[in-house]
Amino acid sequence: MVRIYMFIGIDIVEINRIKKLCISNERFLNKIYTVKELEYCLPKKNRHQHLAARFATKEAMFKALGTGWTGKIKWTDVELLNDEKGKPYLNFYGNVKELVEEKNINTAEVSLSHCNEYAIAQVLLVPGAVSAASSKL
Repeated sequence: MVRIYMFIGIDIVEINRIKKLCISNERFLNKIYTVKELEYCLPKKNRHQHLAARFATKEAMFKALGTGWTGKIKWTDVELLNDEKGKPYLNFYGNVKELVEEKNINTAEVSLSHCNEYAIAQVLLVPGAVSAASSKL
């Protein structure tokens, strides 16, 4: 019998909370988001929805890794981008990249959604085998 292990994380964020943080804290954007994430989100009409979805993704990633957010991990160690068709994908840097390698994770999937009030993200990490439809790390 072959066992397949997966790591799953999910998070939901109030968009208005992210909006307030963006307005009240100058350092918030640069502490949480990579340059590429900001380049994608800031020109958007509903920028706070996109920023909230990325925040939720980072939280979901930390949950999937089983670490939660710690001082050893930077928010910018997880980057959520979109391919040419709009499909979201993850890049990892720093300590998160090391954890991903330690756990032998080579498949990462992310699903996100947002409405007027909330953004939600789910991250699925699979160590070992890679399926043809999955993001290869």
